[in-house]
Amino acid sequence: MQNTNAMNKIILIIITILGSLTAKPQVMTGLDSICAAIREGNPSLRSSDALIRSLDEAAKGARSWDAPLLSTGLWMTPYNPNLWKRQADGSPGMGQYMVSAEQMLPNRRRLDAEEAYMQGMSAVEKQKKGAALNELYAAARQNYYQWMMIQKKLKVLDQNTKLLDFMIRDAELKYKNNLGRINVYYKAKAALGNVESIRIDLENEIVQKRVMLNTLMHRDKSMVFEIDTAYSINDFSVPAVDSAYLSEARSDIKAVQQDIRLTGLQQQAERVKLKPEFGVRFDHMFGFGGVPMQYSLMGMIRLPVAWSSRGARANIESLKWKTEALNQEKEKMINEAEGSYYGLQQEIASKQRQLRVLDEKVIPALQKNYQTMLLAYEQNTEELFNLYDAWETLNSTQLEYWDRVQQLLLMQVELQRILEIK
Repeated sequence: MQNTNAMNKIILIIITILGSLTAKPQVMTGLDSICAAIREGNPSLRSSDALIRSLDEAAKGARSWDAPLLSTGLWMTPYNPNLWKRQADGSPGMGQYMVSAEQMLPNRRRLDAEEAYMQGMSAVEKQKKGAALNELYAAARQNYYQWMMIQKKLKVLDQNTKLLDFMIRDAELKYKNNLGRINVYYKAKAALGNVESIRIDLENEIVQKRVMLNTLMHRDKSMVFEIDTAYSINDFSVPAVDSAYLSEARSDIKAVQQDIRLTGLQQQAERVKLKPEFGVRFDHMFGFGGVPMQYSLMGMIRLPVAWSSRGARANIESLKWKTEALNQEKEKMINEAEGSYYGLQQEIASKQRQLRVLDEKVIPALQKNYQTMLLAYEQNTEELFNLYDAWETLNSTQLEYWDRVQQLLLMQVELQRILEIK
């Protein structure tokens, strides 16, 4: 019998060691690491990089000329081939074979304007990429802090489970000894079931937050990792949030500014089209039947007369109103950002005061009330029903506290998004 027990202990030890060796440690991931992974791997940012590269490559051809026009064929040649040859009386034949080349010489100012316009296109996309990154960071922070607060609530539920288990066991014991009422026992059992139901919902939310963060990082959606539950409330107040500050801080506003600049460059390129352009044409003729070789050298000018310049003039007027629309869009964005910032500042200050009241006054008082009720209940001078009520009030207040902390953290996330604080 002793040998069997010893063998069982050895087997148990081996299983424990193997289990510890095969168990995978939980990967702890911080918010900075998540943001870095998003910056490196998110597909939307890679798409922006490819588009920026595409525009930069296209800009390299901005100074290209029109291709030369080459032509060849018979020139002023009679239909009768007999006339091509030298005639019997010694007169030369008729007809020529011609080779022709034509080249338009682009206006240097037009090339400069088109080059500046095409080079400016990627600047808009670079700022749009910054704005997209800011939105991705905000989404990551939001899911991260929500996950963090769920962890805090789960710890409250763990404490509640222990307290309810104690109440149930004690109520059952007292009921068997005719020292208590059964209704409180069932009430505590129902509360325990409700706690388990809340736990299931919260654990499912954690899975959803993990999937969302994996999606933002462009990783395997089922990859398991944990987060650090330490948090801090930061002060992101700025001395003066005005149009100048936001124009320098916000990528989406800078994208609109670049778009305004780009529209101006496009307008300049259209204006240059109203300037004349010059060209040159050279023809070389090989004569038939003793006709000497000849050439023709012609200069050409392309004039932007009224019927050919209507399109350029219409585009110039259209771009003027597009610039006005972009300026108004910029003003709208700045106005909304300023209003959101100052509104959030007030909300954050109010929420911080509420949390201080809960943390310093309400929750400590409710904890003391519960401890007093528990002590009185253990001394049989208080009913379990009153103890349950004290627990229920403390529990709901603790969960409310973490709800408000979450609200404060999400306000902080929104403030970071508005000010584009990385």
